[in-house]
Amino acid sequence: MNKTILAVLAGMLAGGGAIAAYQAYSTPYAEVVSATPITEKEPIYGDVVASNAITEMRTGERQVCTEREVEKRRAERFGDKDGMVVGAVVGGLLGNQVGKGDGRKLATVAGAVGGAYAGREIDRRHQGGQKYTEVEQVCETVTEPREEIVGYDVTYRSEGELGSMRVDRKPGAQVLLGERDRIVGYDVTWRYEGQTGQLVMDEDPGDRLPVADGVIAVAGKDTPPKG
Repeated sequence: MNKTILAVLAGMLAGGGAIAAYQAYSTPYAEVVSATPITEKEPIYGDVVASNAITEMRTGERQVCTEREVEKRRAERFGDKDGMVVGAVVGGLLGNQVGKGDGRKLATVAGAVGGAYAGREIDRRHQGGQKYTEVEQVCETVTEPREEIVGYDVTYRSEGELGSMRVDRKPGAQVLLGERDRIVGYDVTWRYEGQTGQLVMDEDPGDRLPVADGVIAVAGKDTPPKG
């Protein structure tokens, strides 16, 4: 046999042995059937660059209270009549009950005079009807136009870009723009040598997963394989 042919055959045999050895000792992989993202909601914020108050003129009512001196009058002993008048009437009526004829007339006059004097003295000693002042809180409702803040125009920066929006309340250092889905893991289904299984991974697994001693060799929460 030609030496060249023998060399080629020896090379092929050696190559075949190397391929067999590689296949025997290379890392086996499981096929990734599916990888479904696991998400949760997270808020989106923008950094406030500027905010300007938006105002409108509106008409409204408000209560205004002030303290004022109010003049008052103490209660009268004889109502709104003078003490002398009341005393004279009462004294005259009493005198009219005494005697007859001219004597009764004199008694009536004397009673009226005495009653008037008595009524005047009572008035002098009585505080009824006297005027005095007190400080009272007096409130009234007034209608007036006023300027009211109805919102704020906000300029914000988010992910390197400027934007604007209107909000009802004065914003702080940040303004809420909305929310979005954030991927927190992957629900992975794999297949290897006729078996399937599932596990949860933090990162996207790609197309395949390494297998060591018949076990998926990645960090994750595994589930029993399905035959």
